[in-house]
Amino acid sequence: MAWDSLRSRDLLRPKIRSASSWMPGSPSSAETPSLEELRRLLCTRTHPTGHVDEVWPNLYVGDLYIARDKEQLSRMGISHVVNAAAGRFHIDTGPKFYKDLPVDYYGVEAEDNPNFDLSIYFYPVARYIRAALNSPRGKVLVHCAMGISRSATLVLAFLMICEDMSLADAVRTVRSHRGICPNSGFLKQLQELDLQLGRRKSREAGAC
Repeated sequence: MAWDSLRSRDLLRPKIRSASSWMPGSPSSAETPSLEELRRLLCTRTHPTGHVDEVWPNLYVGDLYIARDKEQLSRMGISHVVNAAAGRFHIDTGPKFYKDLPVDYYGVEAEDNPNFDLSIYFYPVARYIRAALNSPRGKVLVHCAMGISRSATLVLAFLMICEDMSLADAVRTVRSHRGICPNSGFLKQLQELDLQLGRRKSREAGAC
């Protein structure tokens, strides 16, 4: 299909683009950053974090307040919601909560705990976000409780998997629009994803 052959980011990038600015001591795009480098990139907040921020064209990261504000979601034109803190003991929204809105819901029952394996959701959520953004008028909200750890990690993984970004570039892109700080366990899982994607690119380059 012709649309599939077009990278949606090529059509939308003029609105929000990757933040590729380099700072002394920061990792290059080709390197997988160390935990220390990631913390420097991520956890020094340069601006206050609001309830919701657009971090990539039509892709938003937010907290529990925006997730429950159906009037605001409607004004924003949100078509898809990824709840990275789903379940009755977390942020219990779900399809029934959004039944009066034209919203598709995807729930991930994740703990904001360094020992929680969020990586099992990286590819399923990335595919869901990609399909949502490719749909007509697709706008996606990815949220957790505060919008800085679980939801941010899933969005970083999406940019790496579907937008061909390195971890360092994905971090710079999101951090240029929102203050985020995934926990240390999630950062390690993103490092492993970065290494896996790097190995895959090396194999594909060698096969050419």
